[in-house]
Amino acid sequence: MSNNVLEIKNITKRFGDFTAVDSVSFDVEDGGFFSILGGSGCGKTTLLRMIAGFEKETEGELLIRGESMKGIPPETRAVNIVFQNLALFPMMNVEKNVAFGLQRQKLPKADVQRRVAEMLERVGLLGFEKKHVDDLSGGQRQRVAIARSLVLRPSILLLDEPLGALDRKLREHMKIELKVLQKEIGTTFIYITHDQSEALVMSDKVAVMNEGCFEQLDTPKNLYKNPATSFVAGFVGESNEFDVVAYSDGQLITRNGCKITKPALDFQPKKLFMRPEAIILNPSEGLSDIERIKMKIKAILFDGSNTKISALIKESSDEVLISLPQNAEFEGLQEGDDILAGIHFDDLKCYRD
Repeated sequence: MSNNVLEIKNITKRFGDFTAVDSVSFDVEDGGFFSILGGSGCGKTTLLRMIAGFEKETEGELLIRGESMKGIPPETRAVNIVFQNLALFPMMNVEKNVAFGLQRQKLPKADVQRRVAEMLERVGLLGFEKKHVDDLSGGQRQRVAIARSLVLRPSILLLDEPLGALDRKLREHMKIELKVLQKEIGTTFIYITHDQSEALVMSDKVAVMNEGCFEQLDTPKNLYKNPATSFVAGFVGESNEFDVVAYSDGQLITRNGCKITKPALDFQPKKLFMRPEAIILNPSEGLSDIERIKMKIKAILFDGSNTKISALIKESSDEVLISLPQNAEFEGLQEGDDILAGIHFDDLKCYRD
């Protein structure tokens, strides 16, 4: 028996001549945290709206717990949604906001009170029942919106960029809270975001979406370590990107004339990517399977534990970012210094497109 709460089969959405979602297929396991990551206009919100029932698919099939959703209106689907603006009722207190959906279902008053109390306890807001939402912090309002959705016991909770309106520090805090909350409650979360950090930190699986299609669907670790396409390599994480104009005898030649060894490719690459943290300063002579590149430091970009070096490859003047290890050995580096950088062949990611 399938453990998938959601099955999407070749789903397409067209608006006139424009295809917003192009024959996308995927499954989401029951109790999982699934994120759809992509830039503005890639189709991720349209896909979410089709799952919710707000948009009708042009082609394809959508099943929730094995049941086709064709013709099933939003209000009768086992799905609820949290929007970026949260859409809380400002004239109501916390308790009434969370109880609203249950009251619409005409549940007995005692059942409503019990389920609201249980849900407020699970999201850490027990004791906040009589507070008005305008008196809450951004993180507390976020939890009210989630409680209001989860109290209806949906099979799937859809979250459309719910952290987008929060400041950076609160977003970082809420990423952890959402991940923990989802594991504790066990409801399936489908999360839409343009923020790669949100997707990588919180998710069991992430789909990277581009121009209406999924470029890669994978675990966060595999997505970062082994991007399947040049789009994923450039979109997820930070990378140094090079255009490759030729490849022969195990050497890549960049547009600016830099020659980089990358043995055993069986195709003609067009793009080369290097992660800043994969580049080694002053690699020891004993290391094998490594390319060594002479560079000159252009600038040291101090950012605490995320400090980087901007360096120019001497051979071509290509600019490269290098993550600086927190090691006293490198504290004496200055702008203008010559350095030797190394990178393992496996960490040079090449693509046809």
